[in-house]
Order: sequence, then C-alpha cells, then structure tokens
Amino acid sequence: MARAIWKGAISFGLVHIPVSLNTAVRTERVDFDWLDKRSMEPVGYKRVNKVTGKEIDKEHIVKGVEYEKGRYVIISEEEIRNARPEATQTIDIFSFVDASDIPLQHFDTPYYLSPDRRGGKVYALLRETLESTGKVALATVVLHTRQHLALLRPLDEALVMITLRWPEEVRGLETLELDKSVTDAKVDKRELDMAKRLVEDMSGPWTPENYHDAFRQTILDLVEEKAAKGKISVVEKGEGAAVQKGADIVDLTELLKRSLGGGKKAAPEKKPAKRSRKAS
Repeated sequence: MARAIWKGAISFGLVHIPVSLNTAVRTERVDFDWLDKRSMEPVGYKRVNKVTGKEIDKEHIVKGVEYEKGRYVIISEEEIRNARPEATQTIDIFSFVDASDIPLQHFDTPYYLSPDRRGGKVYALLRETLESTGKVALATVVLHTRQHLALLRPLDEALVMITLRWPEEVRGLETLELDKSVTDAKVDKRELDMAKRLVEDMSGPWTPENYHDAFRQTILDLVEEKAAKGKISVVEKGEGAAVQKGADIVDLTELLKRSLGGGKKAAPEKKPAKRSRKAS
C-alpha cells in the first residue's frame, strides 16, 4: 500500500471528510548523477557569479524578481515566508461545476484520495453525489507551502484530486496564430472518409502495459549488463526527508443539513494582473 504524502480533510459546507493524499503517478526517468571519475565522489553545483565567474558564499546571495529588463526587486526571506499561504490541512471545496467545463490544458498532477479515520461513509457520499450529478468539486489546497487550485472527481470506487494550473499560467489558443488554412479549412468529404477508415483500422483497446519508454529501458538494460560484469562504483548518499504528519480532523457528516442553509463558499480571490516577469 502506498504511503500517504499528506493527511487532512475535504471540507465543504460544515462537513469534513478525513482523507489521506496518495500520489497517483511516479517519475520513471533515469537519473544521471555527477561523479568525480578520480574518486567516484558526488559532484555538486557551485554558486557562481555569472558576470565574474567567481564562486560566492551562500550569505552573499539574495533573491530578486526581475521587474524590468536588467532591473530587479529584492525580496527578503522573511517576506517570502510571510507571503506563503497558511497550511490549513484541508481541501476547501468552494464550488461544483460540470465535469466537461474545465479545459484539459488546465490539468496538472493527479492524486488519489483515500478515507482516513472512519471517514468512509461520508467519503462514499461525496463520491456518489459527484457521480450522480456529473459534477466535479473545485477546491483550494496547500501542498508543500504552495496553494493550488484543484478539482475532485470520482474514479470507480475512489475519489481523485487533480491539481489545476492557475488561469494566468495557461496560454490561450490565440498564441498559436493559426492561419486560415486551418481555421477556414474546407475538408474534402472523400479525404475525410479515408481518414476515418484509417482511424478505424488502427483503433484498439487501451492497453497501457504495452507502452514503454524505450530510452529508459535501454539505459536500465545497460546498467544491468555492466553490473553483472562487476562494473559498479560505491557512492555515499544521504537520507530522504520525512513525510508530513496530518492534522486531527473530526468526521462531521451530521452537519450536512446545516450546511444546506449556509450558502456557497467564496471562490479564491482573483488578484490583479501583474507585469510579465520571471523569478530568479
């Protein structure tokens, strides 16, 4: 069973559903670490002044945001800490929308949600409600000190949370600058029929076990081959970080009736548009 990466509660109205958050995906890229070939010791990144080329100490480094070309505003560590959202340990639902209303380009990372501490009944209630209404829940949640927009939707017997990109992070289709050969295309019926037949001939069931990353597999096979020949170097590595502990949340399913009279929770406040800039 996968370890929970976050524990808290789904909150809508006055109802809290204790849940655990489990990652639904994993990265399968091959990681190439830098090593000193003379000693097989790990090689790290240096803090180098890009103008002088000299290495500088950590205490001389500050963080700045480019406001205009070549002009930066310095932000202190304290200001960064104060700007971070409060970790409330709740997935705060503020609205329900039709599942088809959210464009695919807004989707980011999926997570599985499982009921925690006797929250199974009200968890199932939310899942069945979403399933029967064809709705998804819009919510905000703080993960790793960052606030995310997210949706909750049913998946078979479970609930899934998918973090969404904020609207200002998603480019509009107008940025493609599609010309009239695409927007006003006159598709020939004979060509369309041939294309449909080709699609039908190539159609089949979704079989994910048949799809593999050929580069990764080639590298792993090469690693196995070299390891079998004894070509292995020993490198010391550090320990990983601990998993965050969740808050103590109480199941409040009996508050559903009171929630119905409480009105809708306000959507996250939309901040005014800012100048285009990049963080350093």
